[in-house]
Amino acid sequence: MTIRLKRRRAGWRRWLIASVAGCAVLGVAPSLLPGTLWPPDPVAAPAPGPAALAQDAVAAGAPAALPGLAVLIAEREAQVRAHPRDARSWAVLGAAYVEQGRRTADPARFPKAEEALRTALRLEKSPAALEGLAALAVARRDFPGAKRWGEAARRLAPERWTTQAVLIDAYTGLGDHKAVGRALERLVKLRPGAAAVRARKAAVYRDRGWREDAVAQITDAVAVARTPAERAAYLEQAGRLAFERGEREEALRYFREALRTDPGQRAAQAGQGRALAALGRTSEALTAYQAALDRQPRPEDALELGELYESLGLGRAARVQYDLLRERVRAAAAGGADEELVLGRFEAAHGDAAAAVRRLGAEWRRQPSTAVADALGWALYRDGRAGEALEYAVRATDGERGGGVRSAAYVYHRGVIEREVGRYGAARRHLQEALRINPWFSPLDGPRAREVLAELGEPSVESPPSG
Repeated sequence: MTIRLKRRRAGWRRWLIASVAGCAVLGVAPSLLPGTLWPPDPVAAPAPGPAALAQDAVAAGAPAALPGLAVLIAEREAQVRAHPRDARSWAVLGAAYVEQGRRTADPARFPKAEEALRTALRLEKSPAALEGLAALAVARRDFPGAKRWGEAARRLAPERWTTQAVLIDAYTGLGDHKAVGRALERLVKLRPGAAAVRARKAAVYRDRGWREDAVAQITDAVAVARTPAERAAYLEQAGRLAFERGEREEALRYFREALRTDPGQRAAQAGQGRALAALGRTSEALTAYQAALDRQPRPEDALELGELYESLGLGRAARVQYDLLRERVRAAAAGGADEELVLGRFEAAHGDAAAAVRRLGAEWRRQPSTAVADALGWALYRDGRAGEALEYAVRATDGERGGGVRSAAYVYHRGVIEREVGRYGAARRHLQEALRINPWFSPLDGPRAREVLAELGEPSVESPPSG
């Protein structure tokens, strides 16, 4: 038995050697012959192209690369010209326009997005079209509209996780913090672990004042991001969180890495300007801000650059940026976007405070977010109405009323208003807190916070009068 087995093994070896030798003579690899010992290696699937990557990102509510978006839009425009009743292509086209307009700060894309998405909706009542309209409303800062469209999409497809992400943005803009919490719970249940979900969690935790939890979530989002554009967007978000904590060097590292990862991430370039200004590297800061505005002229960045120029005593250069801000606000309005918040902030600090109160009062009645509460309170103070202003300043900084975000600017505003109404102890406490959170939160208001605090002096050690 043993001898027969050895013979079989020897015969097997001789056959294998002969097969290999024969293949060598013929110039054929053994793995290419049918029925050989080794099956052929599987053929690798071709890598997805830029349009496919952009479409996947848009569908997943994640940031998309600008070159890929351009290719995707060109492809879908050609498709709907050839097949005008293709509802799915209309919805994809509309969502791509929204993302392109958001990434480039070009509100001219928004009317095109609305036309495409409404066409998709007329052809087919799909959750994708409804969700696209909700995302468009968020990009336009129309949070009541975002809520309406988003909730319609959720009713149609309750298990569609990306709708929950858009609803979080809508509820945040409306100051409905309980609804934000419920939407976040549903989002995490439907899609735990996704990078876009972690980034949304980071934003919510930041608004609640849970800074360490926010940092942990955005760090994880960076680690699991699937594309360079997505990773860069989350690095930029991490940079903003670091700057809010007063960590200038760390913020600068995040912003630089975001730009290296995706050169189209212009928000990170503006962030570089912010961090460099805080580090006293003023010339570099001015260059970074200007590069960001040349490619993505966001009005909030023009306001920041204008205030940096003003802090340097360069009033004429500041006015150029303030004029750019007004121009961008007008362009946004032409595209159906609402930039009343940034315009109101500008008017309160540098223009017509009474006009700022009117603008921001209307904004508050329509969408009462924490950011609007802070801006309206400051406008009222600047208009000489400190007693009314205090109510909004408290709302913006009181965690029990939704103002949990630890913002040095918000706390500074509250401290100055409290000083004006004679609450000196509270004013001193909040000005100190603002400078602890981030001593470099503003090139204009940071130094002012220190001046006001010095004027208040140390608290009295005398006992309060009896009776």
